[in-house]
This record gives sequence, C-alpha cells and structure tokens, in this order.
Amino acid sequence: MNSQLTLNDELRKLVEARLEHTLKGIEDTLRRILEKQEMTLKNLKEAIQSLEESFNLLSQKWNLEILYILFLKSTVGFSGLKKILGVNSRTLSDKLKSLKHHGYIGRTVEQGPPLRVNYSLTTKGKNTMLLALPLLYYSAV
Repeated sequence: MNSQLTLNDELRKLVEARLEHTLKGIEDTLRRILEKQEMTLKNLKEAIQSLEESFNLLSQKWNLEILYILFLKSTVGFSGLKKILGVNSRTLSDKLKSLKHHGYIGRTVEQGPPLRVNYSLTTKGKNTMLLALPLLYYSAV
C-alpha cells in the first residue's frame, strides 16, 4: 500500500511540474503578444467580454462534465452520456445543442436501425478541456 501512495505522490508531482511549465509558457506567450500589440482599453474590454461569455457557458451545470466525458472517451452516444451523468433527456439535449452551437462538440448520426447519435469533441472543445483541466486541478487542491 505504501508503494501505491508513493506512485500517486510521484504522479501528482509530475502533473504539477508539467502544469507549472505549461502555465509559464502560456504566461510568457501572452506577455509577448501584449508587448508586440498595442491594445486599447476598448480592445481589452472586448477580449474580456468574449472570455466572460465562454466562462459563463462552461460554468453552466453539466457543460464541463459533458466535455470531460467526451475528452476521456472520445465518442459517446446520447444514451451513454445520459447514463453516465444521470441527467434527464431534455436537459442533456439542451446542453448538447448549446455546446454544438458554440463549436465545442460535434454530432454524428449513424443510420440504423437503430438510429444512433454520437458526440465527440471538436478541436476547440479538446483545447478548452486541456486548458480547463489545470484550472480544475488547482481549484480542487
């Protein structure tokens, strides 16, 4: 049992070191962008409003959970998502439509019988999850 605890500690330290490296890279990139581009207050306000809209969408109940499941499983059907989340069909349908509309997920229909609808992350959805995971990790620690 001690070796399992050590492995978990080692894995945690590895994850934290990689996250720290990634975050420093993002910070450095943003600083370089700001140094090369002269941003007016109006541009900055527009950028912040755009981020606010994204955060509002992602912070709504079930949205991050849906993206996280699709991140881990690649492709999941409607009934699979419903079963994993334990959410009613109407709520899940509304959330999936919203995430698809904003470009986070893709929807494919396989002709049946039975007709099957599968969902997967788009590049935007995958990148969003990759950026959200450190935030979720640090907020849980």
